[in-house]
Amino acid sequence: MVIFKMEYNFLQNKKILITGGTGSLGCELVQEILKHDPEVLRIFDVDETEQFEFHHELKEHEDTVRFLLGDVRDRERLIHATEDIDIIFHTAALKHVMACEYNPFEAVKTNILGIQNVIDAAIVNNVEKIIFTSSDKAVNPSNTMGATKLLAERLMTAANYYKGKRKCTFSSVRFGNVMGSRGSVIPLFRQQIKSGGPVTVTDQGMTRFMMSMSQAVELVFRSAELAQGGEVFIFKMPTVNIMDLAEVLIEELAPQYGYKTEDIEIKIIGTIPGEKMYEELMTEDEATRSLEREDMFIIAPLIMDGLSKYDGSAYDATPIRSMDYVSKDVVPLTKDEIRTILKSDGLV
Repeated sequence: MVIFKMEYNFLQNKKILITGGTGSLGCELVQEILKHDPEVLRIFDVDETEQFEFHHELKEHEDTVRFLLGDVRDRERLIHATEDIDIIFHTAALKHVMACEYNPFEAVKTNILGIQNVIDAAIVNNVEKIIFTSSDKAVNPSNTMGATKLLAERLMTAANYYKGKRKCTFSSVRFGNVMGSRGSVIPLFRQQIKSGGPVTVTDQGMTRFMMSMSQAVELVFRSAELAQGGEVFIFKMPTVNIMDLAEVLIEELAPQYGYKTEDIEIKIIGTIPGEKMYEELMTEDEATRSLEREDMFIIAPLIMDGLSKYDGSAYDATPIRSMDYVSKDVVPLTKDEIRTILKSDGLV
């Protein structure tokens, strides 16, 4: 995956709000934004314990950081939270597939009604730029979580059509599994290895798009710089075979926890309801109107009405030419390559 380091000067002296600001991605965004001298950084989250702990971590930034306790389901709270804000990074969501399957309307309330509340608050306060973090599970969704993410993307794009004369720019980013994020497979495998196994793998042939947390953060910022409104930015990322990932983690972590590699069993448990054998970054229909850069794909809005200033040439991109957006069609990383990424991100 190609990544270009940038200075992200657009963050300097800005007033920024992050929803879900104490989550895995939210925390990393906070840490990186603080390196670029924002005027104000508001951390909006429903988890008071996580806020309490994060507040102590950020003591040296207390003149810049504001912690706001609130739920994206609460429209009025969001309107107050976004007053005078320039940029919103919307990361708050229910992300666990099975939790959303068993509690589908809770997923609707957070992932769909919640994002509409963010949109409404942004329009009321004339927020300059709003970036929504989506998931590859929004592509041909086979589960509730993916379906809510897809509709959330459509709501973000549609907001550009009815914002009136306001300067708001609404765009989405869509990426795969973020290595080491809370609730992802790596912390699960780590805990299973620490307990002596077994490590539970759904299927030996399952593949996933994966990226490091630092890559996810950098590409969220890159999309914010490029966004004109209505696009979905899709990050190019490597594919990992889940069995290979499990074996590398066992090889690296078993000795740390006092076990031999051969002591840790891998147990095949089958897929859970709504889980795919492979993931897709975009549909074939989306590919017909997409552009490609070395580091990402960019899906243009399906409807251009109300986007008179949209300029496809501004992305420094070409019409899509590769097919590297279906995980089963991409050569997966080798075990050594997986090991290198895990070590570089401090995950083993």
